[in-house]
Amino acid sequence: MRKVVAIVGRPNVGKSTLFNRIIGRRVAIVHPESGVTRDRNYGEAEWTGKRFFLIDTGGFVPHSDEEFNRHIRDQVKIAIDEADIIIFVTDGDGGLHPIDVEIANNLRKHSKGKEIILATNKIDNVDREMNKNEFFSLGLGMPYDISALSGKNVAELLDEISKDMEENDEIEDKRIKFAIIGRPNSGKSSIVNALLNEERHIVTDIPGTTRDSIDSVVKFHGEEIVLIDTAGLRRKSKIKKTESLDFFSTVRTYRSIQRCDVAMLVIDATLIMEGFSKSSEIVLSKFKLDKQDVRILEDVSNFKKGLLIVVNKWDLIEKDSKTSILVKQKINEHLKSYNFLKLIFISALTKQRIHKVLEEAKTIYNERAKMIKTSDLNDKILEEIKRMPPQAARGREVKINYITQVRHSPPVIAFFVNEPSLLTENYKRYLEKKIREHFGFDGVPLSLVFKKKN
Repeated sequence: MRKVVAIVGRPNVGKSTLFNRIIGRRVAIVHPESGVTRDRNYGEAEWTGKRFFLIDTGGFVPHSDEEFNRHIRDQVKIAIDEADIIIFVTDGDGGLHPIDVEIANNLRKHSKGKEIILATNKIDNVDREMNKNEFFSLGLGMPYDISALSGKNVAELLDEISKDMEENDEIEDKRIKFAIIGRPNSGKSSIVNALLNEERHIVTDIPGTTRDSIDSVVKFHGEEIVLIDTAGLRRKSKIKKTESLDFFSTVRTYRSIQRCDVAMLVIDATLIMEGFSKSSEIVLSKFKLDKQDVRILEDVSNFKKGLLIVVNKWDLIEKDSKTSILVKQKINEHLKSYNFLKLIFISALTKQRIHKVLEEAKTIYNERAKMIKTSDLNDKILEEIKRMPPQAARGREVKINYITQVRHSPPVIAFFVNEPSLLTENYKRYLEKKIREHFGFDGVPLSLVFKKKN
């Protein structure tokens, strides 16, 4: 199981700069103005062959000192609850601050034996090296004097973080895994419960990689399937709804997407239908999905996982025979860059079409795992290319000579082209459209790669 490392600290001490340094690419927005990190950042990091999740908790921009302290406490409490290791970042240039003392007190009070590493940032010259001594008073041991901007001593910090991690810390579970993901209160746990009751073949409950979620195992047509429920955080936490809570819920979703083969994105029908009139003949033009749902969908697509959109609470919708068709149409219009979407309308409460959920997800799993014969690809797609060849560019003709699928789960299809750089994005989308027309891949993101060959 990969460990979770959380970066905490007050605003403008360099947390996002350290996050970017460790991740190895510029992900977080860094700016000298305090409070820039509003949307939390998270990702995978690797050091000497050891992989872990890294989260940047950011700093909250206060309207008052009281509100600031409350949010800092919430941030630290949730970070401690979620993380295995805490990096507490302080400002070696500005010196010890009263809020640093408060954070340190909270860390000592709530750490429950978890490792806390004190990092004094912005120590990038000899004059500032003496500043780190005042941070001994925090009672968190020897501070690591680093410069996240230049990279000074960050390697030593990473050595400390990863010292107890194993290079091969995960045992591959070859069972099919479906993740039930989505916004809070969309009905994820209700769907899991309905599926377990429907199948009546519960094998066992096994601990998941998230701390208060349980992976359930069901048998579907004699095959074990792991259901990953990501809905646990709000049930367990006693902390009020804050942006911190939302962020860690997002981190759990992110981790679950990485583990799964197919993600079931659960959407609350009562929310999306707020954009519709009561008559399905008239659709309000302002319809759009919630940005959190869209972000989850982007993560699923980026990780090349299968995707089934499950529109839940359909029993609560005033509808006619055309409503579901219009909803599909509006979702596809809103998400037109995702041309592989597959939807199902259910009610976990009444169990309307609940038996179709596993069936549809398994179909997507099979689509993601299939291999198309090279001869079939060339016969079908080269014919489509002949009908509509790519446009010449820079006075050169673009020729696609050969097509083959190079991997599955996720599927990757390679095109051998004399001038790959001259293929337009529009033409690449045309090729993907034709592949889907002939070979399906419904609910599955496709990767098309273009290699040079004369």
